[in-house]
Amino acid sequence: MVKRPGAGELDVPPDDLPDGLVIADNQGRVTCFNAEAARLTGTDPAQALGSTLAEALPLEDPDGRPWWQLTDPYRGLATRAGQPERNLLLPGGREVLVAARYVRVRPAGPVRQVVITLRSTEARQRMERSNAELIATVAHELRSPLTSVKGFTATLLDKWDRFTDEQKRLMLQTVDADADRVTRLITELLDVSRIDSGRLEIRREPVRLDDAVRRQVKTLVTAGADPDRFDLRLARGLPVLWADPDKIAQVLGNLLENAVRHGAGTVTIEVEPVPHTDDRSEGTAVTVSDQGAGIPEDVMHRVFTRFWRGSTRGGTGLGLYIVKGIIEAHGGTVTVGRCPGGGARFRFILPAGTPAVLVS
Repeated sequence: MVKRPGAGELDVPPDDLPDGLVIADNQGRVTCFNAEAARLTGTDPAQALGSTLAEALPLEDPDGRPWWQLTDPYRGLATRAGQPERNLLLPGGREVLVAARYVRVRPAGPVRQVVITLRSTEARQRMERSNAELIATVAHELRSPLTSVKGFTATLLDKWDRFTDEQKRLMLQTVDADADRVTRLITELLDVSRIDSGRLEIRREPVRLDDAVRRQVKTLVTAGADPDRFDLRLARGLPVLWADPDKIAQVLGNLLENAVRHGAGTVTIEVEPVPHTDDRSEGTAVTVSDQGAGIPEDVMHRVFTRFWRGSTRGGTGLGLYIVKGIIEAHGGTVTVGRCPGGGARFRFILPAGTPAVLVS
């Protein structure tokens, strides 16, 4: 048993622990080898118990050197308290994260027990792959607009007198648009960082979702979208919604741009009240749907993950991940599905209500 001292002492069977646990006595003989350690190493606990650490855990460092000979927990420096977590290799080259604690009879005294924890490297590898993909995405997305900005500004500085005012205006408009792309990418990256760390700040105030939808549609039309593509179905009597207006505008902008860019046909935006139920408070639902090919069933579970792209029409693959993070930070939910005609259908629900500081 693994025990936590104090009132209401808790006994935890080693096999119930999420990490691999190996304990050796003062002679270096294994006295505990839990189920997770057995799974990670492929070693039968019955064979491990009573054997030496080197026999039960034949670990090597990345250079192929026997780990227990290098670390020597029983005859090493008496001031050592253990080993920090690091990547080591099991037979066959499989990586595992290993940390050790040396339990001594007294400070600087002989080692009474060596306690080792084992963890799979899969989660760390996934994080490293995700970070590498993020860096590659940022580099790719920044290269194009920065190359354009550099090219146009260098050309203007070198040959300013050779261009007409209209040509200069066109070049500067392109530079301005590319600068906006860079700014948007940086904003997305900051949002992803805040969502991942749980530090996304929400500044709530009264928001009318119908007005917010109208503003986003107007913005897209001003940017060149066909106004006939949008079908607004805005219900009356919507409940008061307390939300961050800038974040909600960002959500609507991402969903509508996604429908315009990746969908086809009419983009329908429905805003309607959601009645109170036993498991849900009163709120407002927004549904954005299109008449395109839709999203295949087998990839729908990936839609709100980082770097998911539904087509090859550009984008960072961060927009829908940010949408989900913002909606959940407001206490809402967001889902994806298919329309009866086959197009994509995104729906989010935000709870209504008044902040507690304003309740009398």
